[in-house]
Amino acid sequence: MKTLKLLKYKALLLMLILSSACSDILDEEVFSQLSPGNFLTTQEGIKSTLDAAYAAGYLNGYSHHSVRNIEEWCTDIEWETGGGENRTAVLMINFTWDASVGWMYGDMWLKPYRAIRNANVVLENVQAADISEEVKRTYAAEARFIRALSYYYLHSWFGPVPLRQSSEDELYLARPSEEEMRQFIESELLAVIPDLPNPGDEQAYGRANNGGARALLTKFYLNTKQWQKAADMAEEVMDMGDYSLYPDYAMLFRVENEQNQEFILTYPQIPNGPGNNYINGAFPGGFANDPKTGLTFNNSWRNWAAQYRLYDSFYNSFEEGDKRMDLIIDSYINGKGNTVSLLNNNNTRSFKYWPDPNGLGNEHGNDVPGVRYSDILLSRAEALNELNGPTQESIDLINMVRNRADLEDLQLSDFTSTEQLREHLLNERAWEFYTEGKRREDQIRMGTFVSSAIDRGITNAKPTHVLFPIPQAALDANEMLVQNDGY
Repeated sequence: MKTLKLLKYKALLLMLILSSACSDILDEEVFSQLSPGNFLTTQEGIKSTLDAAYAAGYLNGYSHHSVRNIEEWCTDIEWETGGGENRTAVLMINFTWDASVGWMYGDMWLKPYRAIRNANVVLENVQAADISEEVKRTYAAEARFIRALSYYYLHSWFGPVPLRQSSEDELYLARPSEEEMRQFIESELLAVIPDLPNPGDEQAYGRANNGGARALLTKFYLNTKQWQKAADMAEEVMDMGDYSLYPDYAMLFRVENEQNQEFILTYPQIPNGPGNNYINGAFPGGFANDPKTGLTFNNSWRNWAAQYRLYDSFYNSFEEGDKRMDLIIDSYINGKGNTVSLLNNNNTRSFKYWPDPNGLGNEHGNDVPGVRYSDILLSRAEALNELNGPTQESIDLINMVRNRADLEDLQLSDFTSTEQLREHLLNERAWEFYTEGKRREDQIRMGTFVSSAIDRGITNAKPTHVLFPIPQAALDANEMLVQNDGY
């Protein structure tokens, strides 16, 4: 029966593979050296399959590189020119994307469903494996978390998608209702919290723990506008006592400060791959050094033709003295010793993922944050504002984040309406989370995603753009899939 289940999964995956032109997805995943007949009966076999689920959709980091770019280039913070990536960037910047965008299929559809497939295999075999009951519970909780995480991202990008919970599912599945999709994600995350390890007790750094599950649930409630649940779950995370703001924002994202108490849900990266390669596109052409910080270009790094640029409107929106600007460079020295200004040309650069001294080629070791503690604080502040309007607690939570940036405290008297504080929170989140792939979801939630694009001159931006199209290759592989409206 286990062999039949695996064959069914492979048949479905083969249909997806045949509809894709990417050669890298033809690589066969080898779970272990054990024989096919017994590897799922052992701890080694179950762990190898669970590791494959992590690798497919978690450790690679859904908010890293292609996905982060897809989510940022359609917002009011960042754009891109040059290199092979520009073909996709132009579509995102101009709101002309369609169901043929390769990154949406390979990185935003296939990878999550690979993780779901592997998680399901773990769940269907772990109870019969020769493993202690305690380890079984942990493995099962991790598998369910990875599956819920995958559906969380799929839902945020595409809306309701087929819920594959078992290898016994039909080959073709229809999309569930919005209510069914939400109920599944919520119930899965709530169910795994008791069985996931406490922060710091994971088998390895970066694996799921109950703090990460609570943090993800907080963001799920927030983005689906379940305000009371978002406020309550954020408070649960705060009450755990495991997390705090890292004192120095400029140093928070450096490789030497990884495994800090602010990164709650983390996607680990390593300099020899898979690594963080954002900085390769942030380096301006001919970058030699930054006189303000002393950063000097290392010949082991890469400076791509693709250039990741910040809009002047975003750069100029910061309050004077905001320390979060220290990770944005506005001038540099080129290889000829000339000072080059990046101002007033939509061309300043985010150096949030500060270059890894041990980075090699395209890969740097800076971990990608999925959810940070500052996000929990601002999420509770936003949820409380939507429930009650401006309150002293909301203002205090925002001020905790602002204090680290060396900014003056906000006063409750500064805000007279929910709308006024909502607008400030949208700005505060831009200043706090730029380059982390959160701007699209923030603008959608606060109702400015389409209107902001129109204000930038993107007149064809429409309400249907709040969801991405179901990739054409996925539609071709599942005759019961229905495309999102407007595509």
